Amino acid sequence: MSNSILKSSAVMAVATFCSRILGLVREQLMALYFGASGLTDAFLVAYRIPNLLRDLLAEGAFSSAFVPTITEANQESAQTGRKLLWELFFILGTVTAVLSVLIFIFAQELITVFAPSFLADPEKFQLTVTMTRIMCPFLFFISLAALFMGALNSLKVFFVPALAPATYNLASIFAMIFLAGLLRNQGHEPVLCLGWGALLGGFLQMIVQLPLIIKRGYGPVLPSQFFSKRANKIILLLGPGLVGFAATQINLLVNTILATGAAVGATSWLNYAFRLFQLPVGILSVSIGNSNLVHFSSSWKAGKKEEAVATLSSAYFLSFLSVMPAMVLLYVYSEEVINLIFERGRFSRASTVMTASALRMYVLGLPLYSLYKIWVPTFYAIDRQKIPVISSLLSIGVNILFCWSMTPLYGFSMLALGTTLSMLLNCLILAFMLNKDLRLGWRFFFNLRLFKLMGASLLMVIVSLFIQTQLHVKDASLLTKIFSLALVAFVSTGVFVGAIYFLGERQGLSALASRISSRLKKR
Repeated sequence: MSNSILKSSAVMAVATFCSRILGLVREQLMALYFGASGLTDAFLVAYRIPNLLRDLLAEGAFSSAFVPTITEANQESAQTGRKLLWELFFILGTVTAVLSVLIFIFAQELITVFAPSFLADPEKFQLTVTMTRIMCPFLFFISLAALFMGALNSLKVFFVPALAPATYNLASIFAMIFLAGLLRNQGHEPVLCLGWGALLGGFLQMIVQLPLIIKRGYGPVLPSQFFSKRANKIILLLGPGLVGFAATQINLLVNTILATGAAVGATSWLNYAFRLFQLPVGILSVSIGNSNLVHFSSSWKAGKKEEAVATLSSAYFLSFLSVMPAMVLLYVYSEEVINLIFERGRFSRASTVMTASALRMYVLGLPLYSLYKIWVPTFYAIDRQKIPVISSLLSIGVNILFCWSMTPLYGFSMLALGTTLSMLLNCLILAFMLNKDLRLGWRFFFNLRLFKLMGASLLMVIVSLFIQTQLHVKDASLLTKIFSLALVAFVSTGVFVGAIYFLGERQGLSALASRISSRLKKR
């Protein structure tokens, strides 16, 4: 297993873990103060508008196009990479600033499209419009934060960029604790604190990375030209991504309309479930995917194809090894986990049941999301960016048809299942094309190591289901819930690790454990 993948993935995982734990605290406070209600639905719809564009620029086509290109520029010289960074800073800053202004101006029209059912409740509609306008600069700040993150990752600096999102969570927590009461005393709706917290968090996430950019010798410089050859290359690579993004917008629009029309609180149930699902995705999958992108790009651009494929193979195995235990635990103990984390204050037992039903549908796709975070950037690194776009269009089309037909019959949880099924189709298409382009051979995908992981996961499921029949903690004290679920997680994961160990994957486990341990001690 590649030491570079393990090392950088471990560093990013530790930093991301800190951020995700704070994110979980943020979600707990939101559930405590506002529950799963029309107020949280209003915030989530408002946040989704700038966040749609953020997904493209922070975690989508832009990052996948930018990192390989600036890696190539850095190999030429540090000064070339520095000029490219600040050229992109001005271009990206201008585009996102204009978009932010447009969101502010057309907020009412956007909410009419994204949540037409809100028109029946003028107060909720106006509240959503107000929060949309508060948060519109978030797009500007968070996009530049993504630019700085990509630049630092290309320099193999992972810890601070992965930790930067923690500042967003801290700002949101601070806003709920201190700003909600102040807004109430001034006669404003307290839920507006979520919008102001998101805005402050986006700014902090950008600014916290700037000192490290300067320290590495990539401080601000006025570009000698705009739209250079490399900048144009990134923009051209981004083009197909914009097509995929347009399709993603339609997909999210359909999901939002269906969720807001399904029931009051449905948007919030899906959000809380997705946040829990994102915990292992963010800590493990994104860390592995970003690490793979940097190391694969470096090897590929240097002409070391065998080394690049070995990096990809390491990331593939590590993704399954990391997320399979999380998938089993979150699926089997979905209600117990949500009961422990969210069920207090205005978050009721009924909301726990509804959120758990969505969470189970999401976590079935956890290994698929992990693979997706690896496959897509790989295609950008080998200049085959059209493949993930076409794949995305097909899978989104399937998702829309599935959700549109099944949600009215079986409820809002079909929106989560549709996301999982579309991801399955997406990963199958990408794997087929990756095999064709890199001539990996089907043993790359279906090998003995993978079947060992499947066997260990099945054993973990059996043990977890047995323990669940003996576990009754929903009405127990908080300490009893924490202790019981911690013990369950320890025992179940121990069964998985023990099975992997005795099936012969001792070296992989030992290397992973030692790397993570050493990084934890250093940090």
